[in-house]
Amino acid sequence: MNRHRVLLADDHALVRAGLRALLERLPNVEVVGEAEHGAEAVKLAAQLRPDVVLMDVSMPILNGIEATRRTVKLRPRPRVLVLSMHDDPVYVRKALSAGASGYLLKTAPRRELELALAAVIRGEIWISPSIARTMVDDIGRRAPNHDELTPRQREILQLIAEGHTTKQIARRLHIGVKTVETHRSQLMERLDIHNIAGLVRYAIRSGIIRDS
Repeated sequence: MNRHRVLLADDHALVRAGLRALLERLPNVEVVGEAEHGAEAVKLAAQLRPDVVLMDVSMPILNGIEATRRTVKLRPRPRVLVLSMHDDPVYVRKALSAGASGYLLKTAPRRELELALAAVIRGEIWISPSIARTMVDDIGRRAPNHDELTPRQREILQLIAEGHTTKQIARRLHIGVKTVETHRSQLMERLDIHNIAGLVRYAIRSGIIRDS
């Protein structure tokens, strides 16, 4: 079984040591390096080619948001799971806009770290549940106009909200799985919603589906 290579980026040595200890208990994870600031994280990501970078937000020299923006431009592209003490949705949106695959609070339990890491490795977006709920409420207040969506995007949004899987949507619409994934990514970017639960809430609020 392939081991997933992880790079740690945090300016606190004790935090890195704690994360390393947790990750090394997981059977398919290998910690390949540690960075103490954002610039070093980008450099090591280019050299070590990790599958995932655990990236702190607040670091000297180069902050985690900018480091994420540079890291995801590397090839092969590592996934970035941002770690932060900040539970403000503004930070989450900045991290995701920079290309992060997830946002995890440092106060989260160990099991959530495992779930978040597994999710981003699978290519999914992970947001700590407590922040996700806040973001859904924030989205509700801002209420973007779904008329800005293309007909195809509205169609796919409805199918997602109705619980169809990516493969089911692809078969129903006679398009490729990757095409569905592209539409979903564009939907999330346009609506500034980065989880399925948020899309479902938006679809209900916008009248695209009915709340059962």
